[in-house]
Amino acid sequence: MEAVIFIGLQASGKSSFYRQRFIDSHIRLNLDMLKTRHRERLLYEACLAAKQPMVIDNTNSRIAERQKYIVPAQANKFTVTGYYFQSDLASCKQRNEQRRGKSKIPLVGLLDTYKRLELPSYEEGFDRLYYVKLGEDKTFTVETWQDAVQ
Repeated sequence: MEAVIFIGLQASGKSSFYRQRFIDSHIRLNLDMLKTRHRERLLYEACLAAKQPMVIDNTNSRIAERQKYIVPAQANKFTVTGYYFQSDLASCKQRNEQRRGKSKIPLVGLLDTYKRLELPSYEEGFDRLYYVKLGEDKTFTVETWQDAVQ
């Protein structure tokens, strides 16, 4: 049983990474899809009860936001894995500009997330932690987390 937590700006590649790596094995919890925190909580609790692997595919920019997933997952004996997506603001802004409709984030939202972004650490309760970089060719490089990586 695994609870995966994505951490990073909007348009940093989180949802694409989910589709490449986890679509066949993990339920996706995402506010864009679920629309409300209430629905997200219900699905999260159902995954915990069913021992269903899951990915929390939100920005999860603050330590306090991540704790509401980490603590219950640990209590339910899930392995907690974090993926920090390189948060290069210029690249995220450029990718966001290519989005259409509701998937395009207002610039103020992107900037707000950037200002609030707190780097993850093992001290939060992660069992595994990785650094993810989206390449120009839309491929992902995944490295084991090192506290010096930013």
